[in-house]
Amino acid sequence: MQKSFAMAALLAASCGVQAATDADLAAIRSQIDEMKKTYEQRIAALEQKLAQAETKSRQEPQQVASAPVASSSPSAAANGFNPEVSLILQGQYRNMKDIPGRVIGGFVSAGGEGLNNRGFSVDETELVLAANIDPYWRGQAIVAMADGQANIEEAWFQSLAIGQGVGLKIGRFRSGIGYLNEQHPHARDFSDAPLMYQAMFGDSYAQDGVQLKWLAPTPLFVELGGEVGRGANFPGTDRNRNGAGGGALYVHVGDDVGFSNSWRLGASWLKTRASERSADFVDLGGVAAQGRFAGDSTTWLADFVWKWAPNGNSTQQSFKFQSEYFVREEKGNLSCSSDDATSLCGMPADSSYRTRQSGWYMQGVYQLMANWRAGLRYEQLDSGVRDFGANAANLVIDNYRPKKATAMIDYSWSEFSRVRLQLAQDKSMPGITDHQLTLQYVMSLGAHGAHKF
Repeated sequence: MQKSFAMAALLAASCGVQAATDADLAAIRSQIDEMKKTYEQRIAALEQKLAQAETKSRQEPQQVASAPVASSSPSAAANGFNPEVSLILQGQYRNMKDIPGRVIGGFVSAGGEGLNNRGFSVDETELVLAANIDPYWRGQAIVAMADGQANIEEAWFQSLAIGQGVGLKIGRFRSGIGYLNEQHPHARDFSDAPLMYQAMFGDSYAQDGVQLKWLAPTPLFVELGGEVGRGANFPGTDRNRNGAGGGALYVHVGDDVGFSNSWRLGASWLKTRASERSADFVDLGGVAAQGRFAGDSTTWLADFVWKWAPNGNSTQQSFKFQSEYFVREEKGNLSCSSDDATSLCGMPADSSYRTRQSGWYMQGVYQLMANWRAGLRYEQLDSGVRDFGANAANLVIDNYRPKKATAMIDYSWSEFSRVRLQLAQDKSMPGITDHQLTLQYVMSLGAHGAHKF
């Protein structure tokens, strides 16, 4: 975050002939503060100039095409559209227990939790296309492909020229809630998402809608954001109605501490509504049953990140600590049914439903030397309050506190190629301890933008 301020200060200090006096240091600090105030405005201006230059270059081939000597104008016009294209390759070898239908104990399945394939396998391959549309808009699309399926993971366009620190994004995008949610799997420090994200969203939360962010013009990094959208992804459902089905609000603040440290702190709120959201249960007689929830789901999140690199130079050594905490509350109605006539839910039964669940994780990743990193992560969830109303006489309420401990070491030849060894002790399922080994590779082909703080 804003390491250029530190480097600029060092360069300024090194140009002096004599040792810096207190007055010199005060002047340098004043210059740094002034640079911080104008940093975002300068970046926005440069982005706008770049977009204008690209648009002008696209228009030039059309002008040349009108001249009789420009016989190659079709080729020139085709080259005028030059998007950033990248392809992310991910795969691994996994050694773990064979557990059909992995779910996190004490939590309703969000879909996509846990590890599925043992042995050798290929994860989603991501195709990324991005480009400035004109001086005012930029677009990006990410298509995730896996075993005969292709899904539009993201497809959005965002503003470039609104100014005043305001940013607008429209389409399908990863929500700005929390810290890890906006990161794609290849950008994470471990091969799998924390249990917290698996329980909340299956992996991450995406929104079809509109996102508005504002970056305050202050020395302290302050970002405010809000979203409204379809709210179709878990914990919500697609209700096929007019209006918004989900919304989010969040605030992020951060700053540098000296030349070597930086931090970010955030708080987020997500509201969705579910209709006929299905889940698998077991009745008190041990017979499989199905439940359907209709009601409101509210999630609060807090996140914190601290980064260290000696004098802002992370090429040889660095350290990153991050932690997130969530509380989710759901209220509404739960219907219970079963295809088995002997089940206590053989005759459909409706009742009130209320839950309040929580969880957290913390992790640290240390760069030992150039190219090498090692990390530890510990996480725990709490199934908390689960009130099934009248259906408490029909369904098993499995209270549990899932836990998991993970260690990893990875090697990166460059920012585009990485291999990782990960070991984990997974106690997310009642009565089961699963010792897991993962050997993963992540390869990035083509242009690839820098990751966020």
